[in-house]
This record gives sequence, structure tokens and C-alpha cells, in this order.
Amino acid sequence: MKLLANLLLIGLCILALLAVLPLISFGFAIFCGLIALAVWLLPVWIIATSDETTGFEKIAWILAMVFLSWFAWVFYFFLAPLKPKQQYYY
Repeated sequence: MKLLANLLLIGLCILALLAVLPLISFGFAIFCGLIALAVWLLPVWIIATSDETTGFEKIAWILAMVFLSWFAWVFYFFLAPLKPKQQYYY
């Protein structure tokens, strides 16, 4: 009788795991999607908070990254700023 109860309990645990599996996989998919979104937005954040460029040049770099290529931020690190900063002497 004890063997039958243990087999029934093991069977119910397997059924419960099979029932929960879609929820676990959905949660994992959402987590991976959020990680991918964060990785995609990281260069935008880097460019937006950088002190290398200002104004329209910063906006142009962000637009280039969004519309042309995600790797435009690599060029940003090599090429920015496109024009030298003005130095004021007092």
C-alpha cells in the first residue's frame, strides 16, 4: 500500500512540474527579452550621457545608431566629437 502511495505521489509531482513548465519557460523568455532590450539600449544610454558631444551632434549619433546600425556606437568611441570643442580663454 505504501508503494502505491509513493508512486501516486511521484506521478502527481511529475504532472505538477509539467503543468508549471509553460509558466517557467514564459518567465525565462520574458527575462531573456528584457536582457536583450537592455543590451540594445545600453549604447544609447552611453551616448546620451556622454560628455564628448553635445546638442545636435549627440542626437545625430543616437539617430545613426538607431537607424543605421547598432555598431555605430563603436564608431562613436573612435570618432566623437566630430568637431573640436571650443575653448574659451579668459
